[in-house]
Amino acid sequence: MIITIKKNANKQDVKNLIKNLEKKGVTAFEIQGSNFDVYGLTGDTSAIDEKAIQANECVENVTRIAAKYKLANRLMHPEDTVIDVNGIKLGGKENIVIIGGPCSVENKDMVIHLAEEVKAAGGVMLRGGAYKPRTSPYAFQGMQTEGIMAMVEAREKTGLPIVSELMSADKIDEFEKYIDIIQIGARNMQNFELLKELGKRTTKPILLKRGFSNTIDEWIMSAEYIMASGNENVILCERGIRTFESETRNTLDLSVIPIIKEKTHLPIVIDPSHATGAWKLVESASLAAVAAGCDGLIIEVHDNPECALSDGAQCLKPKKFKALIDKAREIAKVVGRDI
Repeated sequence: MIITIKKNANKQDVKNLIKNLEKKGVTAFEIQGSNFDVYGLTGDTSAIDEKAIQANECVENVTRIAAKYKLANRLMHPEDTVIDVNGIKLGGKENIVIIGGPCSVENKDMVIHLAEEVKAAGGVMLRGGAYKPRTSPYAFQGMQTEGIMAMVEAREKTGLPIVSELMSADKIDEFEKYIDIIQIGARNMQNFELLKELGKRTTKPILLKRGFSNTIDEWIMSAEYIMASGNENVILCERGIRTFESETRNTLDLSVIPIIKEKTHLPIVIDPSHATGAWKLVESASLAAVAAGCDGLIIEVHDNPECALSDGAQCLKPKKFKALIDKAREIAKVVGRDI
């Protein structure tokens, strides 16, 4: 529910109104504007009568929001959220952020070398999996803490902030200490207890990937879990959804970019590597995402994809990664952005 307060309203009347509303179990968030002040109500507003609120002299207008998500809703937060990651800004009209790196951290020397190549190509953040969710229990599961520390060393040598996937709440403290952006993968998008713990225990940016078969509203509601628990630094990530099509690993839903920007104020990053599953398709999907208005790309890069321990078929070699960035920069200029 949105309550618009008149420009010259009596401040005490406003305080009394908000106090009475909060007695009914809702929380009021103030959004200050140039002509009006707006309060957004979160919680169970079903028992609140908007007509009774409208009767207050200080109230200009009352709007009941149909969507269940409040904090992520653009109606509650008209301005784009811009998230600062070690000085790199993501969202709004800021430069499109390019994140590159291996699917899995395989050894320290490898990830440091790839970090240097990602930076040289124009990437500004390093991705790498230390804890790997794999369909088969016999597949490489990642280097875990050793992999995290290898990425930390790569950051020390290159200055690139690091992005890695968190699998369980017992590792939150480790990620809070070492990781710059905490990724939540598609399999955990609706792990609500994990999302709530992330909201409570860290303010680090959360890169929330869309589930294989989840609707856009379900995805946004998962972001709402994190935000309602205290961490509003959420970045949405589209990584393809599961459809009947078998030519690609998943189906990249680029329509989510304008839809997310209309429904929410949160930044959106596209993962063309997992969406397509084939390195030959990654460039085209990336350029299309930039043209559609994404705020960032997260791309898998490997020196020797043929020998990668996971997802080698969708990894770009550094030269192709650089070529992609050069082309994306030209498209970004057309839509009023830069890289």
